[in-house]
Amino acid sequence: MIKKTFLTFIFFTIIITVNAQEWQTDFETAKKIAAEKDEHIVLVFQGSDWCAPCIKLNREIWNTKEFKNYAAANFVLLKVDFPRKKKNKLERIQQLKNNSLMEKYNKNGFFPYVAVLDKNGNVLGSTGYKKMKPTEYIKLLASF
Repeated sequence: MIKKTFLTFIFFTIIITVNAQEWQTDFETAKKIAAEKDEHIVLVFQGSDWCAPCIKLNREIWNTKEFKNYAAANFVLLKVDFPRKKKNKLERIQQLKNNSLMEKYNKNGFFPYVAVLDKNGNVLGSTGYKKMKPTEYIKLLASF
């Protein structure tokens, strides 16, 4: 009985892991994956430890089952974080990469800022936090 329960647990863990969408933090990696899969990139600028709308967007959209399932099959996710707390400080190289992306895609410094890019990094559309159901937000991103 224990062996059967353990095998069932392993099976579901693998299924969840396979279906989980991984957030990229490197733009070149995201573009490479997008080109291989012929998918769009969802580029998210956030302040994970200080920006209230960013935290809401994470909780209400990004962490939902609906979004995760849709994104896994349709998007490459790229998170560009700007934390402020010392304990969440990014490594210097990552911070420089994020600063470069901010200069190119988010010159006005909006948080959260969500841009949908084609596989080459061209902006197709953008938005921010909106009080919507996950399915509505997905439709908005897919419309770009």
